[in-house]
Amino acid sequence: MSIRETGETGAYPDLEIGHRETWAVGIPAILNSMGPALRDMGPLRTAQLMTSMNQKGGFDCMSCAWPDPDHRTPAEFCENGAKAVTWEATPVTVPRSFFAQNSIDDMLGISEYELGLLGRLTEPMYRAKGATHYVPVSWTDAISIVADKLNSLASPDEATFYTSGRTANETAFAYQLFVRAFGTNNLPDCSNMCHESTSLALNEVIGVGKSTIAYEDFGKSDLIIVMGQNPGTNHPRMLTALEQAKRNGATIIGVNPLPEAGLIRYKNPQKVRGIIGQGTALADQYLQIRSGGDMALLQATSKRVLDAEAAAPGTVLDHTFLADHSVGLDEFRAHIANLDEAAVLAATGLSTDELDEFATRYLAADRVIITWAMGLTQQKKSVETLKELINLLLLRGNIGKPGAGASPIRGHSNVQGDRTMGIWEQMSEEFIDALGREFSFEPPREHGADSVATVEGLRDGAIKVFFALGGNFVSAISDTTVAEAAMRGAEMTVQVSTKLNRSHAVIGDEALILPTLGRTEIDLQATGPQFLSVEDSVCAVHATHGRVAPVAPGILSEVAIVARLAQATIGDRYGIDWVGFERDYDLIRDHISRVVPGFESFNEDVRRKGGFILPNGPRDERRFDTAAGKAIITVNELEHLERPAGRLILQSMRSHDQFNTTIYSLNDRYRGVKNGRDVIFVNPDDLTELGLSDGQRVDIISEWPGEPDRELLNYRVVSYPTARGCAAAYYPEANVLVPLASAADESMTPVSKAIIVRLEPVAVRV
Repeated sequence: MSIRETGETGAYPDLEIGHRETWAVGIPAILNSMGPALRDMGPLRTAQLMTSMNQKGGFDCMSCAWPDPDHRTPAEFCENGAKAVTWEATPVTVPRSFFAQNSIDDMLGISEYELGLLGRLTEPMYRAKGATHYVPVSWTDAISIVADKLNSLASPDEATFYTSGRTANETAFAYQLFVRAFGTNNLPDCSNMCHESTSLALNEVIGVGKSTIAYEDFGKSDLIIVMGQNPGTNHPRMLTALEQAKRNGATIIGVNPLPEAGLIRYKNPQKVRGIIGQGTALADQYLQIRSGGDMALLQATSKRVLDAEAAAPGTVLDHTFLADHSVGLDEFRAHIANLDEAAVLAATGLSTDELDEFATRYLAADRVIITWAMGLTQQKKSVETLKELINLLLLRGNIGKPGAGASPIRGHSNVQGDRTMGIWEQMSEEFIDALGREFSFEPPREHGADSVATVEGLRDGAIKVFFALGGNFVSAISDTTVAEAAMRGAEMTVQVSTKLNRSHAVIGDEALILPTLGRTEIDLQATGPQFLSVEDSVCAVHATHGRVAPVAPGILSEVAIVARLAQATIGDRYGIDWVGFERDYDLIRDHISRVVPGFESFNEDVRRKGGFILPNGPRDERRFDTAAGKAIITVNELEHLERPAGRLILQSMRSHDQFNTTIYSLNDRYRGVKNGRDVIFVNPDDLTELGLSDGQRVDIISEWPGEPDRELLNYRVVSYPTARGCAAAYYPEANVLVPLASAADESMTPVSKAIIVRLEPVAVRV
């Protein structure tokens, strides 16, 4: 093993490693959420926002897409939701002097965390070709600069239009309409990097790429299986639903390489038992699965279900459901009969007893929900894995009945709604036809560029303009070094943002920053205050109303930015009333009602308290709109992710004080990390095998056939009880290790949960 030398002691010299927690939330969550809110926003603004967050008539939290219960508490928010609001609603603004004093190169030296602390953006900023600094420009000039550039392109396909999942339904619909009227389907979005595998797999086998449950199904379930997911950090309000399910008698199983506090024990801060008691133990079984082993676990369980049926014919499978609503059972049965148990044990890292217990719990439950997040979707075989998940549910009829179903949990507040509104590079022919009829034009039909293809297009010179409606693309996408080099090759980059991030410093020849209103702020247009809408993880659509005055005058809403850009770029072509869209968002909703199924009475339905639920064939009537007209049980070949000798399988993950690429603090309370992020979590037995020790500094080197090694330098090893052979480091820093070519089959989602790495010790020079 080679030795590298460095004189540095790490990016975070104050880094501390303490003990990991075995329970989540409780009083510390209150202190860590309300303390920053009161300090940064003051008591009045804090009270005004926190009491209206996720309430009927209030605003929707931007930090996740967890659904709202019918009966809401006065504090219907979580720790990270409170931090997201504090982050956005801060009265601190970025002054002009910052841009005058700091060049683009200076901004590159400021961390994501520090950039966010600078405050809200308040006026358009422009970096001309060859200039070293951003300078302020008027809105008129900013819009004209972008429109002129777009209209100068040889083809509309030379521009790409990215969307963040914080974008609301009305904005998303207007945005995709502008892009398609401009002439391209280059509409990558954050779904490409998270749940794209879910959308493709579920659409193929059950006819809808969304959840098949309602919120109340959690309370009716006998068994909830939580796979590849850390609700305690990524969507903490889910813990309340799990607690209620547990108290109603449900069994809960956690499947994750790392032990996560939120799945072990939950101390509900709104209950006495969560303040002075022990809280609620959640996971009855916790499988610390080897990364990439989920398909093997699901197949092994299905085989045990089929074996149980063979031993007692007619008593295990839901034969009526399978006969009436599915195809493919015989082929699946024949295939799974040959499953190699030794291959399953190697792939999962689990014991036969653990597999048997898991299957026994599944067989004992009449109503089963399986819920998952990026731990399943960011694998090489993620699409096939999710098809196996559906196979397991279908065998016992666990779709389309109370307390049962498939439940993907989205991480961004409206990422699911954006897709419903047409934000996708390959929308269906039905959607394209309806859009064309509504606006009397022929939208482009050739599939556009997704996120990976966007980087490739920028790298190769095929894409010359990158426009982002929110987000932090260069930090969120894989292969950071390649992505940043590609972005710098653009002729123009444009970012619509509330706060600064890395993407404002990694730019093309020309660059603009267009400041926009936050979810918390009142959106006042010519016809009066406007509201927007979002769709959550269970297909519920509801309104979101800003509650506080904008942090500064002159900031435009996202709808206004899109409408003005469309008017300047397209003008009166096709007769679309862009000016009217900005004045009155009801006009946008009227168009949506005639284009998007389920929104036929949008303006009326969204004004009802609590909004409305979109129709869902599998959930509502066991209707499966697939190519076969029924749910499809599929045959998928198991592939074992091999770990070469002396290597580990690395996954990226969030810290607790983080939302996507936004970092609220340098702490990860549940994992015992304080004042730093340059850490890699490794099983103690693997450390011994590799000849490393807890606290040692290493370089993390990822390996990809035929390409140079990628490096993440000078990281502190943390001995941690993760699954054997597996390791973990924080996102987005670890993205530099994920090759652009390492993407999931079919979905092209970056494989961020299966990175083959070696660790090389760092020798510190005195």
